[in-house]
Amino acid sequence: MKRNTLLVAALAFGLSIFAQGPNDSGTYYKNADGKKGSALKTAMYNIISDHTDIGYDGLLEAYKETDTREDGYVRDWYSKSTKFVHIEDKAGSYKKEGDVYNREHLVPQSWFGSGKPKSDLHHVVPTDGYVNNRRGNYPLGEVGSATYTSNGGYCKLGSCKTTGYNGTVFEPGDDVKGDIARIYFYMATCYENLVANWNGGTASVVFAGNKYPALNEWALDMFMRWAEDDSVDEVEKARNIAAAGIQKNRNPFVDYPGLEQYIWGTKKDQAFSYDKYEGSETPEPEPEPEPEPEPDGITQPTTHSPLPAIYYNLNGQRVDGSYKGIVIVKGKKVKR
Repeated sequence: MKRNTLLVAALAFGLSIFAQGPNDSGTYYKNADGKKGSALKTAMYNIISDHTDIGYDGLLEAYKETDTREDGYVRDWYSKSTKFVHIEDKAGSYKKEGDVYNREHLVPQSWFGSGKPKSDLHHVVPTDGYVNNRRGNYPLGEVGSATYTSNGGYCKLGSCKTTGYNGTVFEPGDDVKGDIARIYFYMATCYENLVANWNGGTASVVFAGNKYPALNEWALDMFMRWAEDDSVDEVEKARNIAAAGIQKNRNPFVDYPGLEQYIWGTKKDQAFSYDKYEGSETPEPEPEPEPEPEPDGITQPTTHSPLPAIYYNLNGQRVDGSYKGIVIVKGKKVKR
């Protein structure tokens, strides 16, 4: 009997090794297994809501790990013409684009007030101070007639052309629209217990005043489209891993591309499986031809604003160059 018990335990342990989520998330999302629609959203809330509040000042240090370009400068979410040095070029006064960077609440703070959302690393990102000021607390949207554009037309402010809303909106660059959409999905999920009360400023334009669906139809439709058009890339995965190492929670919409369809869209009647996940039905784009390798054999990354080679172990903890074993670098496993 004892031998049989040990055999069963060994088999169970063996199965648990293989039942792993994406991006080395392990069994982090296991408790969402089998859930659908609004119940899946609540299950994800129960998983990701209990996280570390690193504080508003802590964001500046965290950006060194989550938002550093390959050239060492701050990754700017609102401008493509800046070269900000971490800490040195933070906040302060500004007269034009490129003067300083600050901490931008993609979901404006005036909408929710205070508490954990104020310093949530997943949604407070570094942006050019001048462009951020032009955005103010306007909702995000798609601009028809622009009253302001940032350098090179990267971001715009003006009248909304998106069906369902015709007020003033701020439109971010195309290459971060999917990232931002997945951040809004995260915020509606991570703060399910609070989101019904987010009614400051123009919050009611985007948020519906309830925990489900939490987002108004026009905004939800737009974010779903943004998420589909700008799919998860290695930069976004790496940022999620780095943020998880610091804040101790993850954005499930990055780990599971197309998860929004299971919560709000065409798959909300399908059960979610954390380790046998079937993502969006959108076909993958044709792969780009492989670039010619560099002389040293290292292929240069082609994604926008790539992160530096910062190493994490499989538990999401940052490790130094002397660490031996499997590490995660830029969203990929590497043996050292």
